[in-house]
Amino acid sequence: MNPYAVLAVLLSRLPDWLWLLVCRLGIGAIFFLSGRTKVDGLLTLKDSTYTLFEYEYALPLIPSDLAAHAATYAEHGFPLLLALGLFTRLGAVGLLGMTATIQFFVYPDAWPTHLSWAAILLPIIARGPGSVSLDYLLGLERGRAIAPATA
Repeated sequence: MNPYAVLAVLLSRLPDWLWLLVCRLGIGAIFFLSGRTKVDGLLTLKDSTYTLFEYEYALPLIPSDLAAHAATYAEHGFPLLLALGLFTRLGAVGLLGMTATIQFFVYPDAWPTHLSWAAILLPIIARGPGSVSLDYLLGLERGRAIAPATA
């Protein structure tokens, strides 16, 4: 085999749990760190966060103060779910929804960044968290957590 084929075979043997864990932690870090810039202490929103949502992140149909709270809490909560692997698909869908909102209403020219975020979130949504997760340990990912009965 040529070296490229050998490398491809080796990489294809990486366990699902490893790349899903990397996806979960990587995308979670992006959103969590963004959320941390909006607060003082644990979850006290900064005055600048309200200003940001009033003028730069202004969304249609949602009051800016409500959007500031919702987005900031989501940027903390959904990444925590991803890191723990608890209700992982829900967390990933939530972050994908935030990504779509940012893309369509806040920064429409930033599609390469948002597309890359979606590319990380979609495998998590499609495949679940992998076996290194609370979802797996608690049996919430039934298709992966319970082995078929042997005859």
